[in-house]
Order: sequence, then structure tokens, then C-alpha cells
Amino acid sequence: MEDEVTQDGPADPPTTEKPPAAKASKAGRNLPAAIGVGVVLGAAVLVSLLLVRHVFIGIVAVAVAVGTFELAGALKRGAGINVALIPLLVGGQAIVWLSWPFGRDGTIAALVVTVLVCFVWRFRGGIDGYLRDVSASMLTAVYVPLFASFAALLVMPHDGAQRVLCFMILVVCSDTGGYIAGVLFGKHPMSPTISPKKSWEGFAGSMLTGMVGGALSVWLLLDGHWLLGAALGAALVLTATVGDLIESLIKRDLGIKDMGNLLPGHGGLMDRLDSLLPSAVVAFLLLTWFVPV
Repeated sequence: MEDEVTQDGPADPPTTEKPPAAKASKAGRNLPAAIGVGVVLGAAVLVSLLLVRHVFIGIVAVAVAVGTFELAGALKRGAGINVALIPLLVGGQAIVWLSWPFGRDGTIAALVVTVLVCFVWRFRGGIDGYLRDVSASMLTAVYVPLFASFAALLVMPHDGAQRVLCFMILVVCSDTGGYIAGVLFGKHPMSPTISPKKSWEGFAGSMLTGMVGGALSVWLLLDGHWLLGAALGAALVLTATVGDLIESLIKRDLGIKDMGNLLPGHGGLMDRLDSLLPSAVVAFLLLTWFVPV
């Protein structure tokens, strides 16, 4: 076929310039995907509480298994740490499920047995790295299944569904208020070296929405005093923020961006559990004190 460059001259050489990358969202994540995932997860929790509240324990157990697997994988990828994965997966389920018939005694007993098994399980790896690996295994056992078991303990009383709803509402209020305030007004980083996108303005938004959400939810759902609800909201904003910073520190120390890629727009499940895990402990303790069963 005849060459077609005779009339218009030689064709322009192929460009090597790449198209401009899409401008990153100030939010720092895929917002539609993040909202969709959040709605699906929230709907699953809500349905379980409205139908048979003890199904919520199963949701916690699944989250513990996935979170444990993700954290173990991150430790391996980032630092070559080999946690005792099988004992942690089995023991994590025991820590969560034994909270149903035995309460806190069951969770503590299961935790102790899990740690002992992790010590013995690591014998197979020899001397090198033994202390490092068993220490990381203990951290994983406490950080994921033990902390999460307090969310399961919340659902045990006759008004457990309302207690879990208060907990979830407060965490959502904190996250949403902080996100909106941070995107709109965030100018002063809270901790530039740990989490550059977290701002004091976002923290103020979290505190405002958390306290309002706490006052309303404790008053309307548990018939508690609204001042106690506001105090609960403030406490959970603090623990949610600390939990987020803790996970950011772990990821920066390991040199990774996300714990996993299970949830579009969110990263791994652990990237969503970071604020929930320590908040579950504080929510259980304060609600037990503020609104006795």
C-alpha cells in the first residue's frame, strides 16, 4: 500500500509524553468506593443487630480472622517477621466466641492459652528471631482478637443491640466529622511525620460530631444522661484518633501503604479496624459504668 506521507509531509513522531495524571482527591482515597464499602459493612452490622443480635459476634469473628491474616502478612512483607499464624487464627476465634458464655473470663483465658501455644509453635523456627516473632505474635493476639472481643461483649446484655449501635454511631460520627472538617478546613497537621493528612481542624470536627452523636445516642437508645453520652463521645474520638495513629506508625515502620487491598477505597480491613479496635475497649468499659445493665 502506498505511503500516505507524500501530501502532508512525514507524520509527527509518536509522543512520549504521558497524559497528565488525574488530580488526587484532597480526601486521599477513592471516595465513591469508600462510601459504598462503608454502607455495605454498616448494613451488615445493622441487619444482624435488628434480627438476631448474637449474629454480630459472627461478624466480629470474621473481621478478627481477616484482620489477623492481614496484619501477619504485613509483618512478613515489611520486616520478615513470622508470627504464629495458625495458633493466632484458632486462638482468635476462641477469644471472641468464649466471650458469649463466659464473658471477660473466657476472653482472658483464651488469650493466655493462645500466647502459650504461640511460644511453643515458634520452637520449629529455631533460635534466630525467636523473641522478635513471639513478641509480634503476642502483639497480634492483643491488638486484634482481644480488642475486638470487647465489641462482642457489648452485645451480650439484653440491650446489647442498642449498646453496639451507640458504639458504631459514635465511631461513624467521629470519622465523618473529622473527614469533612479536614477536607474543608484542614491546614494544621496534627502529626506530620506519622499521618500528614490528619489535621487539628479534622480532630475538632470529630470531637464536635462525636460528642453530639454520643449525647443523642446514649439518651435515645439507652435512656442514659446526655452528659454521659457526650463524655463517651469525647472518649471514643480520642481512642479512634489514637488507634488511627497507632496503625499509621506500624505501617510506616514496616514501610507499607496499606495492610491489604480487600476493600476498594479503604485498603485492607485492618485499615478500617484501626479506630474501631481500641474504641471497642473504651466503649465497653464506659458504657458498663455509665449505663449499668
